[in-house]
Amino acid sequence: MNITPVKTPLIAKKIFSNYIWEMPSDSKTLYLTFDDGPTPEITDWTLSKLKEYKAKATFFCVGNNIAKHPDLFENILHSGHKIGNHTYNHLKGWRTSTKNYLSDINKTQHLIDLIMKIKVDNAPLLFRPPYGQIRPKQGKALNELGFKVVMWNVLSFDWNKEVSIESCLENVLSNAKEGSIVVFHDSIKAEKNMRYALPKVLDHYSKIGFDFKSIDPNS
Repeated sequence: MNITPVKTPLIAKKIFSNYIWEMPSDSKTLYLTFDDGPTPEITDWTLSKLKEYKAKATFFCVGNNIAKHPDLFENILHSGHKIGNHTYNHLKGWRTSTKNYLSDINKTQHLIDLIMKIKVDNAPLLFRPPYGQIRPKQGKALNELGFKVVMWNVLSFDWNKEVSIESCLENVLSNAKEGSIVVFHDSIKAEKNMRYALPKVLDHYSKIGFDFKSIDPNS
């Protein structure tokens, strides 16, 4: 049974107002995000579907997966998408000390910077906590390090095997609107639902005049 809502409640956005939950809604734009990759076959398939619709997205990558599949990570970069940090070991912030949490994140960021061959001090970086679990102290520390914590306002629930492919699609179509940050996963667990829902989401919103953009860390 799911207790996490598809659409993020307003109260959560108000309590944690220092996190990014959605983008400006002054244009017909969706912000698709993909967590937990890069994953062989699934990530490249995702990139090909996005390319079909000239869509840009944001990939919140797990450091361990980047280390195992640097070629896939580079494919994301070369396709013009934005990169976000998703910890090295997919940690649950509520069960991890702030010191260990930050160390894990910094390990991932070092790897990202190494592959991208850049390191810009004080430049805003993107971070999404796995499972959405992050302690206030952890979030504050990340903000001080220059990270912007990106959450969401629409979950597809593609990773949940109890959610049908049709329900996964409907979760997005019934809730995503201008400025929405939508969560998918380029992972093995989510593959079945995501392969069904993503093309239909891209097609539906394209037909009604939406663009798909990456999250700009400078915005």
